[in-house]
Amino acid sequence: MSSTVQWVAAAIFATAILHTFSTKFFERLAHERPQHAGMWHLLGEVEVVFGFWAMVLVLVTAALLGTHSATAYLDSRDYTEPMFVFAIMVVAGSRAILHLSRSTVMLVDRFTPMQGPAGLHFVTLSLVPLMGSLITEPAAMTLAALMLREQLYRHRVSNRLKYATLGVLFVNISIGGTLTPFAAPPVLMVAGKWNWDLWHMVSQIGWKSALAVTVNALALAFAFRRELETLPRPREDLQDRLPRWVLVAHALFLAGIVAFAHHPPVFLGLLLFFLGFAMAYPQFQDRLMLREGLLVAFFLAGLVVLGGQQQWWLEPLLRGMDSATVYYGATALTAVTDNAALTFLASTVEGLSDEFKYSVVTGAVTGGGLTVIANAPNPAGFSILRGHFRDGAIHPLGLFAAALLPTLVAVLAYRLL
Repeated sequence: MSSTVQWVAAAIFATAILHTFSTKFFERLAHERPQHAGMWHLLGEVEVVFGFWAMVLVLVTAALLGTHSATAYLDSRDYTEPMFVFAIMVVAGSRAILHLSRSTVMLVDRFTPMQGPAGLHFVTLSLVPLMGSLITEPAAMTLAALMLREQLYRHRVSNRLKYATLGVLFVNISIGGTLTPFAAPPVLMVAGKWNWDLWHMVSQIGWKSALAVTVNALALAFAFRRELETLPRPREDLQDRLPRWVLVAHALFLAGIVAFAHHPPVFLGLLLFFLGFAMAYPQFQDRLMLREGLLVAFFLAGLVVLGGQQQWWLEPLLRGMDSATVYYGATALTAVTDNAALTFLASTVEGLSDEFKYSVVTGAVTGGGLTVIANAPNPAGFSILRGHFRDGAIHPLGLFAAALLPTLVAVLAYRLL
């Protein structure tokens, strides 16, 4: 790509970030100018932002360099992650998987000192994010968001509690997937090249992440315990009970998609089989999250297209940092770029010290809850929960402020322990 296109791509990327902070403006336009309300509502969807501006980038590239160059660039991008997130959202959001997860959380809740809705809130925000180290972060985000929607967001609670819960959820999902080398996208980008195995992850990063996740969830449950205790405790509806063979079948579909997360023909094939299974037994299904999954996949695909043109300024920026400053630099940069993109760029740099590697990865996951674009699973949680916020929109500054304290806990865990 020419330098002109790179500069234009950087400007479009910056515009897309500003657009994510301006979605309420487009929603207001939809009410003020009803003749084009559909278009304004479309531009007010955060999940559409990066896909829209990626299309603009492709059109500009085609105008400057020709159609062949534009399509060649699109073909050079890797869309495995958007496709995987779509597949995992659809399966993880099914009634059977949600039932299994809810049962697990309620079982663990019986053994925690903090009983009642506050205890359930604590377990949901601690156990489910840590489960992301096994079932992958996108699946954990989908499950946690659906459970929180039922336990908390559908009830009349304060805006402070809604945003505080969202901030802890996003941060805990980002750091909770680091107990293994395959579940968190920013870790996955470097684990193979840097020979980070399961023991390395648990001993160097994972235990610190688990401690930070627990502290964040416990602090939130304690701070809002009075409001949480006013909520009704979820009860299992007899009509929601499913045959064991249905639960086993859904669990196998989910396990298969996770196991072949890096092989799109396999996990997309499993998704198609799952959709056929769901159509064959509709009595055991709720509405599948196809629309939400497609929107999130569109968001991530747009980020892949736009992010691929930011390497020219991101890489020298990372190279110019030492191991002490790269942690905070990665945390800050993650807020405006996908954290997996940062660690991927770091993996292309040769001769890095072990301290630098540790700093760039932990910094990337630390900042993964600050914005909706900071971590790949965030758009999934955003899509599931945003309808329960005022005007059906989550304010970016509200999310940023809510994520600051749990992010600080992660900073203390990674830098002092």
